[in-house]
Amino acid sequence: MKSSNPIVYTCFCTDVIHDGHLNLINEAKKYGDVVVGVLCDSEMIKYNRFPLKTTEQRVDLVKSIPDIKQVIIQDNMLYDEVVKKLRPDYIIHGDNWSEDSMKVIRKNILDVLDEYGGELIEVPYTFNPAVQKIDRQMREKLAMPELRRARLRQLLDIVPVVKTMEVHSGLTGLIVEKTVIAEEDNIDQFDAMWISSLCDSTEKGKPDIELVDMTSRFRTINDIMEVTTKPIIFDGDTGGIAEHFVYTVRSLERMGVSAVIIEDKVGLKKNSLFGTEVEQTQDDIEHFCEKISAGKNAQLSDDFMIIARIESLILEQGMDDALKRAFAFRDAGADGIMIHSRRKEPDEILEFCDKFRAEDKETPIVVVPSSFNTITEEELIEHGVNIVIYANQLLRAAFPAMQNAAKSILKHHRAHEIDEELLSIKDIITLIDEL
Repeated sequence: MKSSNPIVYTCFCTDVIHDGHLNLINEAKKYGDVVVGVLCDSEMIKYNRFPLKTTEQRVDLVKSIPDIKQVIIQDNMLYDEVVKKLRPDYIIHGDNWSEDSMKVIRKNILDVLDEYGGELIEVPYTFNPAVQKIDRQMREKLAMPELRRARLRQLLDIVPVVKTMEVHSGLTGLIVEKTVIAEEDNIDQFDAMWISSLCDSTEKGKPDIELVDMTSRFRTINDIMEVTTKPIIFDGDTGGIAEHFVYTVRSLERMGVSAVIIEDKVGLKKNSLFGTEVEQTQDDIEHFCEKISAGKNAQLSDDFMIIARIESLILEQGMDDALKRAFAFRDAGADGIMIHSRRKEPDEILEFCDKFRAEDKETPIVVVPSSFNTITEEELIEHGVNIVIYANQLLRAAFPAMQNAAKSILKHHRAHEIDEELLSIKDIITLIDEL
């Protein structure tokens, strides 16, 4: 038996109220007292998109809608906690369940309501030209340089760790932008993108020795920025000489890049994972600090970040040297510290993080678990890591797949045998948005 004043619950994850939301509220009012949840920022990021307004601003936005009895913050995208607290008679939602993440949410809603006899009301999703235009406008705002540049710092305050995936083209950018995993109790996606000099060079068939100039690398950034909204961290190699680095900082900042990472080495660049197998020269502390300071003095906004990458463990200079450099670089103005290792086990990385965190609780720590790839993000969080970069996995995945396709066609003199392993052209086309 329903109560005389049934509770009707719905949850919004939006920065703007449009006809679709108002239609949902008007329908909900027919069934009882309307309670609206506002999905918190950290959960909204996992399956939808980055919010343009804070949770508090979005709460105020919903409160401005007439005839709503209560507005609450929903702290989890799944409904278990909020249903346990409210025990709504009805949950009302649009019938837009086509995406895997939405199917997981629908199943969760039905499961929690079934425990006590609640009911899910599904209303036709409002999809008219006005709503479509608002959706496009929201996406375009997310891509604007001024807003995009600040997003990495915002993420550091919102999520426990910034999950960052390598991209090297517009297509790989779209993959990282749109890939969402949806499991029974987990929905998640990447938070940011890493533009690696190694992958950018390799994609162009060039060696990773800073041969590809900044003009070319900026074109790669532009290709990615045109089709994505997530914040970008740029691999700046050594940064070059300080007099050149300041121009790189200004250019990246103007484009809307969130951060540049530069490593404390000089001379011809060699990939760090070669370690001491090839000749690599570490910059002296004072000189690298001057480069960091020059970059910080050149930037015009408070949003842009310069992160110092320390090669001491790669070059077997010891933990004390790595920590000495970390604190010096921080004091010179570095907004974060990246510590790198080529060992298969994460022990020395974790030791560095623990010792750095013993003295500095705030400065972001960045790690790249390429060689020590068995460690989980949760374990890294426990040791104070803020940003995890998966630095080359998309490129490494693509190469053997393309090579296998080429070999199959050569072997069979036709494409039939490899076709079942290939993504359809239709699926690729649907990944690309049209205006």
